[in-house]
Amino acid sequence: MTKKKAFVPLVLDVAVPVGSYYLFKDGLGMSTFAALGWSSVVPALRTGWSVVRDRAVNGLAALILFVNVVGLLLSFVSGDARLMLVKDSGISSAIGIGILVSVVLGRPMMTAFMKPQLVKGEEAREAAWERLERGSEDFRRAERVFSVVWGVVLLGECVVRIVGAYTLPVDTMVWLGTVIMIVAMVGGFLVSGVLAVRPMAAMLAAEVCGKGAGGEECSSAAASAAPLVAVAE
Repeated sequence: MTKKKAFVPLVLDVAVPVGSYYLFKDGLGMSTFAALGWSSVVPALRTGWSVVRDRAVNGLAALILFVNVVGLLLSFVSGDARLMLVKDSGISSAIGIGILVSVVLGRPMMTAFMKPQLVKGEEAREAAWERLERGSEDFRRAERVFSVVWGVVLLGECVVRIVGAYTLPVDTMVWLGTVIMIVAMVGGFLVSGVLAVRPMAAMLAAEVCGKGAGGEECSSAAASAAPLVAVAE
């Protein structure tokens, strides 16, 4: 699998629907309801196609579709400034719940975001990933932990913003909501890096080297893992 192909699902399942939402809403002047509706077309088609072709649900596409449906329902909430602030938190909670449910179902959704960064589109790393996923409980546990951390972070962010919306002045929460989101994202990267990315990068590099990879491939795997480990530290 090449690097280009590794990122195709992310582009189709996340970048296209999210980007089209802002294009429809801010670029073409559509209402929030219309923009959410039209941006749901791609994830709806991707989800339906995956069910027909693979008899399985495309997790990322289904999550984005779910988030858009929640957004459509919440778009009817209007009039109260505090309710409008809470509406923004509904998206984070929907994503967080979707991620945690995927872990319970044994298909950690955030793997789709992490795997391309670790595998780098190289066959040796792709094969090493598959071997570890089949044979290493530690690797699978770290994979689940990565998704759990992000699910908890997003739900936690939602709770904090809802509490703030009803306990702080509206003018304060308008800017503080963004600060809370940034802090949550930074915290998510740091915690998931230490608990999941760092050990998985190390196991992946060791697996590539341990299967008789040449010096160049082994050095490449170690070099690719180093920046991720450094970030986690």
